[in-house]
Amino acid sequence: MTRLSAVLDAIDAANAADPDRREGAPAALLYGQRMSAELAHLHAGASEILKITARGQHIERWVLKRGDYPEGRAGYLTWRRDLAQHHARRVGQIMAEAGYDAGDIAQAGQMLRKEGIKRDPQVQALEDVICFVFLRWYFADFAEKHEPDKLQRIVEKTARKMSPEARRRALDEFALPDPFAAAFKA
Repeated sequence: MTRLSAVLDAIDAANAADPDRREGAPAALLYGQRMSAELAHLHAGASEILKITARGQHIERWVLKRGDYPEGRAGYLTWRRDLAQHHARRVGQIMAEAGYDAGDIAQAGQMLRKEGIKRDPQVQALEDVICFVFLRWYFADFAEKHEPDKLQRIVEKTARKMSPEARRRALDEFALPDPFAAAFKA
């Protein structure tokens, strides 16, 4: 077993404990597997660190509950920041146990905290994968639960996070109705 496969297996083992079940599987485990599949689709030659961060993007997401944070945008942003730090810490622990060095662990942490989005190609690649997973696997259910105006703002925000190449690919791969598609043409 390679150290990469040991890390991916350890992330899967951690995510298998997710009490939230979706489609007959722990939600975090399913999400991690979808992230890896989408990464392979978008970036076939991805680095080991990018493969690890894609799989560990939501490691143990259920540990920090949104309801334990204040309502509103400030509470939401604090929760998201704390989650990113938790993901980086847990993935870093697993990487250290598998023999990755401090530089690799720091790079993974930076990517999981999304430090350098739009500036660092690896961070941007991870963000593009995250957006594709959302669009491919979660958007339809999400859309049913939100008002059109809010949904449009979320689609626009998602498109802004993506690289120009990823926006072009999204238009090719997803049947996005107008006005959603317009957000990806900008």
